[in-house]
Amino acid sequence: MNAAPDMRNIEAVYPLSPIQQGLLFHSLYAPNSGVYIEQLVCTLQADIDVSAFSRAWDYMIRRHAPLRTAFAWKSQDQPLQAVHRAVELPFVQEDWRTIAPDEQEQRLDRWLADERTRGFDVAKAPLMRLALVRVADHVWRFVWTHHHLLLDGWSLPLVLQEVFAAYEAYRNGSDPALPPVRPYRDYIAWLRKQDLAAAETYWRAALAGFSTPTPLVVDRLPAAPHTRPQGVAQCSTTLSAETTRALTALTQRVAVTLGTVLQGAWALLLSRYSGETDVAFGVTTSGRPAELPGVERMVGLCINTLPL
Repeated sequence: MNAAPDMRNIEAVYPLSPIQQGLLFHSLYAPNSGVYIEQLVCTLQADIDVSAFSRAWDYMIRRHAPLRTAFAWKSQDQPLQAVHRAVELPFVQEDWRTIAPDEQEQRLDRWLADERTRGFDVAKAPLMRLALVRVADHVWRFVWTHHHLLLDGWSLPLVLQEVFAAYEAYRNGSDPALPPVRPYRDYIAWLRKQDLAAAETYWRAALAGFSTPTPLVVDRLPAAPHTRPQGVAQCSTTLSAETTRALTALTQRVAVTLGTVLQGAWALLLSRYSGETDVAFGVTTSGRPAELPGVERMVGLCINTLPL
């Protein structure tokens, strides 16, 4: 359901960024996929003042508009994001100290999976939930679940730095004194001023000869129905310390980031598997324009996906 919000509680309404439009489409198309449900899980080894911690997050909700944002799409020509004046942040606190450590980990894994499947109704703010679980006398597990529509990876450490700064202030009996931040709506305004015709001309020239991303070939489904994969698998690997040192030395020698090396390796793999000498695939960029002062401290979804 996309129920109409209480307009008395709406602070601002503005369009979505292009990446938000894409994420919203996929979220509505597959609402229980969990693909764009982000989770940060960390261990806090301290005597946590739960009241101060909760107040710090309430402060962050008031400070950053994206954390109070919901999305509407049914009653207008284009989807819009609506910033609420006030929202109630779901905050769960539990005590698992009587549970064995192995069972704690199993219970946490089930919790994380259930939270991803549960997802969010993107029409209702806030699109985030918090959980603070005590697993030992001086050890807590903190879980922050939020929708990717709100934040990019750049924003996560910014939010955490400010949360713990506010927490320390409240714990010491004072109010946070953080400097003002540039609102996310300024980034949306900057996007709307861009010359889309010039951008289209550039990309048509850059992608001349391409009609689709380069196929990996091995991602083609086998003919027999019973052998077809039932979903997308996630794989991970760990590099040895020796390989890591070699990669780090390489990046320093040729003055590029490790991400660039990995993209080069992926391009080479695509070329060999597809048999093409020119390849194209998608990459994610930070999307924070240098000409927008204060954008480096902005909290929101500023990334963009581009062909490489």
